[in-house]
This record gives sequence, C-alpha cells and structure tokens, in this order.
Amino acid sequence: MTTKLRIASSPHEPVAALLDGRVEIDGAETEVFVEPLASDVFRHLLEGRYDVSELGLTYFLRSFDTPDAPFVALPIFPARNFRHSAMFVNTDAGIAGPEDLAGRTVGEFGLYGSDPGVWLKGILRDEHGVAPERCSWVIGGTDHPIPAFDWIPQPVPSGVDVRHAADGQTLAAMLESGELDALLSVDVPRSLLDGTTKKIARLFPDYETVERDYYRRTGIFPQMHLVAVRRELAGETDLLRSIYRAFAESKEIVQRQYREGARKQHMEVITPWFSSHFAENRALLGEDWWPYGLAANRTAIDTFLRYHHEQGLSRRLLTSEDIFAPALLDT
Repeated sequence: MTTKLRIASSPHEPVAALLDGRVEIDGAETEVFVEPLASDVFRHLLEGRYDVSELGLTYFLRSFDTPDAPFVALPIFPARNFRHSAMFVNTDAGIAGPEDLAGRTVGEFGLYGSDPGVWLKGILRDEHGVAPERCSWVIGGTDHPIPAFDWIPQPVPSGVDVRHAADGQTLAAMLESGELDALLSVDVPRSLLDGTTKKIARLFPDYETVERDYYRRTGIFPQMHLVAVRRELAGETDLLRSIYRAFAESKEIVQRQYREGARKQHMEVITPWFSSHFAENRALLGEDWWPYGLAANRTAIDTFLRYHHEQGLSRRLLTSEDIFAPALLDT
C-alpha cells in the first residue's frame, strides 16, 4: 500500500536531492513543497498543510508541550549552525565580554526563545554565568519589522522582562541607536555586512575560533531544525524508516560531492581557498560532519532539551526518548 505524503522544507543543501526528486521515499507517493522562509514552513505545518516537514526545535517542543501534541520528531537535522556568531553589541555599551551582558537590554529575532536564542542563552549561562532573566528582552525583526509569531505558543517564565518591538521598529536600528545594548539574531544586521555601521560589532569578533573550541570541548554542532511527522504516522515503522533513509541518502549525496570535489580542489565552488577550509572542517568534525540518527546527536539534543526547560519554555525536562519516534530510537 502506498502512502501519500506532503513534504515541506526550506531549501537546505542536505535535503536538495529529496526535494528535487533524485531521492524517493520507498512506499510513499510524495508531493513536495519548498518555501524560502523556514518560518513559513513551520507555520504551514502547524496549520495542518503537511505530513512531513522541517520544524525548528523550539517550535516542535512548543507544539509537543500541548495536550494533543500533533507531531513526533525524527532524528533528521536539515539545519545546524554554531551560534556564538549570532550575538551583536552596540560598541558604546561597554560590553567587552559575555559577562557584561548581565543587566542589559537585548533584542532577539522572531520570538523569545528562538532556536539560536535557546542555544546561546544556554551557553551564556553554562559557561559565562549570565542567565536570561538577568537581561531585558525585546522581540522583533532584525532589518525588517515583523509581527509577533502568534501562531505558536509563547511561554515566558515569570521574572523575565520581555516585550515586542513597537510597530515599524527594527532591532538593528534599535541597536545602532543604543536603545538596545545587544542583539541575538539569526540574521546579521545589514549595516554590519555592508560596512556602513559605526556602532554594531560582534560580541565574539573571532567567533570561528570560539566555536571550534566549543566543539572540541563539547562535541556539539548545534541543531536548529529537525524533521517532524504527524502523530498518526508514528506507528508506521516501515514508512518512518523509509523517510529516514531517504533524508539520509539525500544528505550523503551532498557530503560525497564535497569529499570528491576535494580531489580537484573544489574548482566548481566560487569561494577561494575553500578546499583548505573544508579540510580543516573535515579533520575536526569527521567524515560524517552532519550526522543524522539518535546515537550521534543525543548529547546535543539532550542539551537543547535541558536549556529549553531551564529557560521556562518546556513544562518538564524531556529526553530524546520522549520526543523521537520509537521506530527510530535505534538509529
């Protein structure tokens, strides 16, 4: 029997071969949807448009923490990013290091407890002693105003000062003016990218060195998004394994292209010296530098689950076994 599946994602490299049809899911007839904005994918999944979809970790957990949790997770991670690079500061605010964030007003992109926000707030607390409740938080868009994400639960723990930016305000402009002391954002402020700012800098100027050291010490390459399926499919063991194999094959196609490209020094890539950068990453992260499956990701996921609970975004402390489909716990 063939199952009809509506599958959605934003256009990440690891899922490209699945989205364009080079990889198929055994036993399924698929209709694929590609949306440029991940937040639109998340919203449309929560509205019931898709059966299998990319979903941000915190978005999944907020839906999982409802009485009739609609989804279960698969240990497939289409988006990852180290997040020390996601914190920006006003250069007049006197913030010389992470410890100086205590008592400051900080902007956060999208919602209180975004995926990068949960990761970096947890790291700031664990490694620098700055808990989220020691800051005031302003939520909004970095270079473009955005409304509150009212399509997802918005838990805010008691004792934490959170407000949304006023209509028409952007977090980057507030940081430039000094209304914000710092900004935690998945988007780099445009003025920093184009060199026009006089007031915005990164909290960790040499963030790559910091992030590589973080990985060496923890073994964590932070996941941002996982793949979620409708709960009605959770008992379909063969189907879930087919979905997992297809996503894994799609990801491996991309990794193999990069490995084989090293033979000719990645002449097809537009970035100079890419091969030396790739070799350095490969030496640090290993041959499978973007792993799927529970075994390779348990430490990182359980760390995120702890952070989510500590930050008041989950009512109880969850583990990987709680959120992932039983059929894939052995991956």
